[in-house]
Amino acid sequence: MSKYQRTFSSKTKFHTKFFFRKFPALSYILKWLGISLIIGALIGSASAGFLQSLEWATNFREKYIWLIAFLPVAGFLVGLLYYYFGKDVEAGNNLLLENIHNPKEIIPFKMGPFVYIGTIITHFFGGSAGREGTALQMAGAIADQLTNPFKLDPSERKILIISAIAAGFGSVFGTPLAGAVFGLEVFLTGRIRYNAIFPAFISAILADWVTTLWNVQHTHYHINFIPKLELLPFLYSILAGIAFGVCAATFSKLIHWTSSVLKSKIQYPPFRPVIGGIVVAIAVFAMGTTRYIGLGIPTIIESFEKQLPLYDFALKMIFTIVTLSAGFKGGEVTPLFFIGATLGSALALFIPLPFGLLAGMGFVAVFAGATNTPLACMLMGIELFGAECGIYVAIACVVSYLFSGNNSIYTKQKIGEAKNRRFDSLKNKSFSDL
Repeated sequence: MSKYQRTFSSKTKFHTKFFFRKFPALSYILKWLGISLIIGALIGSASAGFLQSLEWATNFREKYIWLIAFLPVAGFLVGLLYYYFGKDVEAGNNLLLENIHNPKEIIPFKMGPFVYIGTIITHFFGGSAGREGTALQMAGAIADQLTNPFKLDPSERKILIISAIAAGFGSVFGTPLAGAVFGLEVFLTGRIRYNAIFPAFISAILADWVTTLWNVQHTHYHINFIPKLELLPFLYSILAGIAFGVCAATFSKLIHWTSSVLKSKIQYPPFRPVIGGIVVAIAVFAMGTTRYIGLGIPTIIESFEKQLPLYDFALKMIFTIVTLSAGFKGGEVTPLFFIGATLGSALALFIPLPFGLLAGMGFVAVFAGATNTPLACMLMGIELFGAECGIYVAIACVVSYLFSGNNSIYTKQKIGEAKNRRFDSLKNKSFSDL
């Protein structure tokens, strides 16, 4: 290298260092923009493939109802898969939350294909489950493989997993803003990690865009009438929020209690989904309906179109708790949408608000109470139903969050700020410790 080249090189390095010192945020933005582009492309594509597979499995099962009779056998196979080959990834979403709080080994990539296979089998044979858990676990397993190539330190790895959760949630539901805030909000209730805001939002937006590029269609919901906000509708919204919060707490407590009972009574894990599968299959054939299995999207749409009976939400809760606590794979969120929307629609019997509005409020508010993510759920309501219902949705989500108590469907979610000063001693404890 000539003297001129050395001089030019040293001056270039000096100016580059000076430039980044003057604009310190730029290096952060460029780094995480590049990582987020990769996260968005990979996770958006994974979500698209998963959603298409799920639609195929659902349609095939509804065409051949007799497949539900094989749910116990399918459960046994899923149980064997995880017992012999997937013990290190069986914790699912809780493993993601643990690695945000205390980063350890890289999340095994096999978590993605394992939960994908388990979820498709669950839906194909008639279990009552969702899709959020699968999307988040696939996202986390994919994104965490970038830790070593990009030489991310533990703090940066936390941001990576938060961004992955945001991308998975945003792309699977078509709600990128809610997905971003969910990723920032879910691991530590009452606090948000602000240094992850940029990658979380970029990853969620890009992942949702990529999913759309694959021609995947998300379900659309419509609220026919939204009344003007006055004193009485405001008070009615609070009453509805209380009902949604109690429902969320009940679901969280029952699913953990049922899971612990099955674990204590059935020592060999692969037998648990066999028992759960038998119960669900017998119930489906005895009732003569598939209304309460799978995602339940048609019933959710129906809750916005007419007033539904009170028992719909209760039966979906029972089917979902039996399915997931027994060890089948999927997620709790879409069933929570079903439970909340049908409960809201039924509450129109007692609360003088439009059943469509109550369905929308319940859709997001029960989810807010069960996951302690009121901000994400407010945004989700606005993204799905429009800004006109925003105040009603916000009231329902906040009240549900407060009345759901110290409960969560995610046991490794930690308390950053207690909901009430009386519970300040619970700060930094996970819900599994309560």
